[in-house]
Amino acid sequence: MAPPLVAGGGLLLAAFLAFSLAASSANAAVSYDHRSLVINGRRRILISGSIHYPRSTPEMWPGLIQKAKDGGLDVIQTYVFWNGHEPVKGQYYFSDRYDLVRFVKLAKQAGLYVHLRIGPYVCAEWNFGGFPVWLKYVPGISFRTDNGPFKAEMQRFVEKIVSMMKSERLFEWQGGPIIMTQVENEFGPMESVGGSGAKPYANWAAKMAVATNTGVPWVMCKQEDAQTPWINTCNGFYCDYFTPNKKNKPTMWTEAWTGWFTSFGGAVPHRPVEDMAFAVARFIQKGGSFVNYYMYHGGTNFGRTAGGPFIATSYDYDAPIDEYGLLRQPKWGHLRDLHKAIKQAEPVLVSGDPTVQSLGNYKKAYVFKSKNGACAAAFLSNYHMNAAVKVRFNGRHYDLPAWSISILPDCKTAVFNTATVKEPTLLPKMHLVVRFAWQSYSEDTNSLDGSAFTKNGLVEQLSMTWDKSDYLWYTTYVNIGANELSKNGQWPQLTIYSAGHSMQVFVNGKSYGSVYGGYNNPKLTYDGHVKMWQGSNKISILSSAVGLPNDGNHFERWNVGVLGPVTVSGLNSGKRDLSHQKWTYQVA
Repeated sequence: MAPPLVAGGGLLLAAFLAFSLAASSANAAVSYDHRSLVINGRRRILISGSIHYPRSTPEMWPGLIQKAKDGGLDVIQTYVFWNGHEPVKGQYYFSDRYDLVRFVKLAKQAGLYVHLRIGPYVCAEWNFGGFPVWLKYVPGISFRTDNGPFKAEMQRFVEKIVSMMKSERLFEWQGGPIIMTQVENEFGPMESVGGSGAKPYANWAAKMAVATNTGVPWVMCKQEDAQTPWINTCNGFYCDYFTPNKKNKPTMWTEAWTGWFTSFGGAVPHRPVEDMAFAVARFIQKGGSFVNYYMYHGGTNFGRTAGGPFIATSYDYDAPIDEYGLLRQPKWGHLRDLHKAIKQAEPVLVSGDPTVQSLGNYKKAYVFKSKNGACAAAFLSNYHMNAAVKVRFNGRHYDLPAWSISILPDCKTAVFNTATVKEPTLLPKMHLVVRFAWQSYSEDTNSLDGSAFTKNGLVEQLSMTWDKSDYLWYTTYVNIGANELSKNGQWPQLTIYSAGHSMQVFVNGKSYGSVYGGYNNPKLTYDGHVKMWQGSNKISILSSAVGLPNDGNHFERWNVGVLGPVTVSGLNSGKRDLSHQKWTYQVA
């Protein structure tokens, strides 16, 4: 029931809201303290894994979630992908691979919690960082800063998602699985380059999110200045160095990178499971209580969802569950055994902070004690990267391989060592189920239809395609007089500058090659001699976008396509700049 509105009742309303927030916090099913998240009065060590629902098919979801549970996970973490859910402003889509509600409910059916990263900026090597392209063309907009149009659209979407989760009763206090939510994503590093509007925007985003009253804690990853009640968290290959910015917050690792993404033309990344397990154990032994594997199942960038540009279609990420939903061994099994060892000591790990004992150079013991002061659990660490060692702890000797940690849930028995992999290496067997017959086709270069249009000068590609296609034809004509061609047999030189990402060049219907940029430098140049004749010559350029940028400062201002100059040189009449003449455009 809403409070009565009376004249001069601003203080009364404020007091009511303050009381309501305090009451909801006191009765929250999920809260936190210095040691961990507290779920229904119980502190928890939580092992989480990222599985992004659009990067797999709905038919795969139950199996992926069950494999995550079998691997010792407590939580499924996922982003919410704005451009998939609102491809056209005001037109929402929550079906098929974007059926978020079904995905969350499947996690609950499996007995797992959910960490929902609403963002709505996600990065994630996802096209345009998860932002819908129409957002770029909202009048006066500037992304991720103290900008009215952007904040209005962001708030509208965040509230839409929170409202949907509430109506489906998916938050933990409603009996659902969602125990934690996230606003923004890795914005802290952007504050130093984002100008005067960066910090006010971060503060606004945090307050806006909390005002949605999800009833569960909010996190802001890599946000060192996140004020209470928001929890700042760590992302990276290692996070044992991380401490939250307030003593009353738990130590949380929202992205423990299991590998890395693949870019076109790049190597396929691999992270040894021994190092992954070492990083997690090292984080837990120093008081960490929440670890999320990014990714636990990487999946596939279906359609045109890969960002970058030049992020590969595969988002396998060397994850414990591979792109096809198969267990990657020994990574999955070794981490499962790590989780079992950690869980054996969970009650004592969340009851207090560890004490540290030096066992010699590169060697330490992290000891968790019971209430009576006795050793209850211990982690024995060897930080030397090359040498195995023997250590003495509590009157016993233990062998520690190089760069490893042994877990002693009872302070006596080493039940797990991060460098001792017992799970066999298994390579998946692939069976051919369909034989393909390949055919080639010939088609005219740039055959124009009724959708073609002509403009003076070169235009930016995305403003024409609105990301509904990756391809745009640029066509113009060059008239060459009788005495303009060189007498020495050298054909004219065509030079084309493009903002990216690739292009194919045709002159008078003949291909003169293709050029492309790369992940670190998408801009490109074509420079070559082309055969031209007296009279009219047709220049056709097929420009393609290979994923829109997913990170960077104000990436909404970055351009795609042939922006020039486009020049023809080597003519007797001198160099010609074609950039400002008439061009015909066709979205392909």
